[in-house]
Amino acid sequence: MKFLLVLKLAVHSLKHRRLTVSLVILSVAFSVALLLGIDRLRADTRDSFTNTLSGTSLIVGARTGSLNLLLYSVFRIGDATNNISWQSYQELAQRPEIDWTVPLSLGDAHRGFRVLGTNNDYFSHYQYADHQALQLTQGRLFETDGDVVLGSQVADALGYKTGDEIIVSHGLVDTDFNKHQNHPFKVVGILAATGTPVDKTVHVPLGGITAMHRGYFAPTPGTDPATAITAFLVGLKSPIQTFSVQRAINEYRAEPLLAIIPGVTLQQLWQLMSLAENAFYAISLAMIAVGLFGLMTMLLTGMNERRREMAILRALGARPWQLFLLLMLESGLIGLLALITGAVFLVFFVVATAPVMQSQFGIQVHISWPSMLVTKALAGYCLIALVLGLIPGWKAYRQSLADGLTVKI
Repeated sequence: MKFLLVLKLAVHSLKHRRLTVSLVILSVAFSVALLLGIDRLRADTRDSFTNTLSGTSLIVGARTGSLNLLLYSVFRIGDATNNISWQSYQELAQRPEIDWTVPLSLGDAHRGFRVLGTNNDYFSHYQYADHQALQLTQGRLFETDGDVVLGSQVADALGYKTGDEIIVSHGLVDTDFNKHQNHPFKVVGILAATGTPVDKTVHVPLGGITAMHRGYFAPTPGTDPATAITAFLVGLKSPIQTFSVQRAINEYRAEPLLAIIPGVTLQQLWQLMSLAENAFYAISLAMIAVGLFGLMTMLLTGMNERRREMAILRALGARPWQLFLLLMLESGLIGLLALITGAVFLVFFVVATAPVMQSQFGIQVHISWPSMLVTKALAGYCLIALVLGLIPGWKAYRQSLADGLTVKI
């Protein structure tokens, strides 16, 4: 028998047992889809985090953990342990090595979205992805302390447009008793979508945070000397000065501060997450192993029902190696179909969940080729699926022609 004939025979054999084969394919396909999904989510999560901030040399906040400072100042996750006085901020901002600074004040909310107090320097210097600047789709930037500029998702989710008024709540819990009802902000601008936490942020002038407690909004945006900020972004004139400025801020005597390098801290975050990622990979590989074990069980169980078939093939002149090839092709085809089905499952999952991942978690999920590690793992899986056919092939080889043709009562 030629190879194509053996392949055709393997296809017809699988069709004849399509119900059992389909169940095995589905069980392995779900495992493959899980492995591919974990790899895709890992890569897209890292890309989304990495693209959130670009062009910033240092992030400065009250002394705390590096990861905590990065998460609350950039990703709006968690809370600050303390504030920075306005006097310290101004003194540090005047250092000759520093090109620009952007003050950040966090701690308030509006209907589940974080409120960020800042100034117009934020819109000039904040960059994301590959040094992309923030852009307005509607309106203008701050002109008074009562202005507010919304991220794209805030405007879409709450149906706001320029000219609307919003009420900010003190703290992150949106209840009636902590709302500043007497001091509404007016929507004057809406930012273009960035795929970062900026989209889910309500931006107000830094002076507006103080004005809510002061009782009135100033005619022009300003900053009360008593203002305290949560953190600030730093852009340096030369990258060579990064470590020296970082050390100077960390040794600042007026109050305990911490300066971090965003890229370095992100690497610490990936190291922390790698343990969980490896655990998910291990679970996925274990599930694939279970699916392959089910495949081998199906092939071995089916051999008892196919003894006469194997004997007839031997009687028709099939050689032992051709029986090996037949069963290996059947096993390999099942493995390949499971891989394709798993990939299709992943595509449907990505298409269905991409809007939710973007709106709820700020993660842009894409369909792309898996990582080299997962590609090697899937290549190994296909090879194992093919080799598994050797086990029932060896069993078929050992069955005698007489045993297969003899009717036992």
